[in-house]
Amino acid sequence: MNKDIDSLVLICNNLHKSYISASTKLPILCGINLEVASGETISIVGSSGSGKSTLLHILAGLDNATSGSIIIDGHVLNGLKDNQVCNIRNQKLGFIYQFHHLLPEFTAYENVLMPILIHGNVNADNKEFAMHLLNRLGLDKRFSHYPSQLSGGERQRVAIARAVINNPKLVFADEPTGNLDNHTGSQVLEIFFSLQKELKTSLIIVTHDPAIAALTKSSYRLKDGLLNLY
Repeated sequence: MNKDIDSLVLICNNLHKSYISASTKLPILCGINLEVASGETISIVGSSGSGKSTLLHILAGLDNATSGSIIIDGHVLNGLKDNQVCNIRNQKLGFIYQFHHLLPEFTAYENVLMPILIHGNVNADNKEFAMHLLNRLGLDKRFSHYPSQLSGGERQRVAIARAVINNPKLVFADEPTGNLDNHTGSQVLEIFFSLQKELKTSLIIVTHDPAIAALTKSSYRLKDGLLNLY
């Protein structure tokens, strides 16, 4: 793919994924190759059931491939123990789901800090950065509110802040506005892409919407288990 290998945060080589059901092999991914450079934004489009979410989960270390290799910021995920993959995911990656998955018993501020609370001690810099993110996302007056007290767009913005609290090398977004109305979704995306440029993190976003795909530098279509430029 003619990219400077030293700038790559993700390298995916010949990735395959199949499911076995009742002695029948169902191929989902059939040799995926992908490279993502530092600060690069790409989108992956495809029909429902094409395997977009499966691919994203495998690239993020949330699922295992049948074969092939994945390298994240120089770390080969294949063969690593679960706790090692978890550490890489926590330190190098962020993930934004279609549904926010915020913890209801914690405030917006606490939800943002959750990745750090789980894997270490929160320090003054973490707290300052969490507040910066909430301010940047227009939630400066909502940091002490619980998810049930926030609108859908506000909850998704908290989820975005949580995904980047560790200043990750790469953020994965799986239909991040799919659960929002068009107006709210557009607002969230505008803020999100602005924040992505500020933090200079790479981004892979899965979407069914060509208008969202057009916001990224490169766009790919996943069809029949293969990934090609769109």
